[in-house]
Amino acid sequence: METMGRHVISELWGCDFDKLNDMDFIEKTFVNAALKSGAEVREVAFHKFAPQGVSGVVIISESHLTIHSFPEHGYASIDVYTCGDLDPNVAADYIAEELRAETRENIEIPRGMGPVQVKQAKAKAQAL
Repeated sequence: METMGRHVISELWGCDFDKLNDMDFIEKTFVNAALKSGAEVREVAFHKFAPQGVSGVVIISESHLTIHSFPEHGYASIDVYTCGDLDPNVAADYIAEELRAETRENIEIPRGMGPVQVKQAKAKAQAL
């Protein structure tokens, strides 16, 4: 059975504080990530929290990209869910690079195939 979509859940650690706390930067990064993966952007909504942190979503024709940032911990949780032939790892990799994540762990879950089974997990260390 083919999947209805691919969902990448990414844990990003050691990210740049200022980038994680800059709503405009994060919004631009997520829109660019969607476009680089070949997605069609439909809507964009981001919110800056006080004293710090950003949450947001980019709705794409093929599903969505989301973030919750915790600058005080150098941490961001992101989700990239795509339907069709798009590879969500293209967007997830771009986001991790732009946020300068030192460490990340991606888990990819095929969606729409019955009981959830983790397809792959990978951890990457990246230099700042």
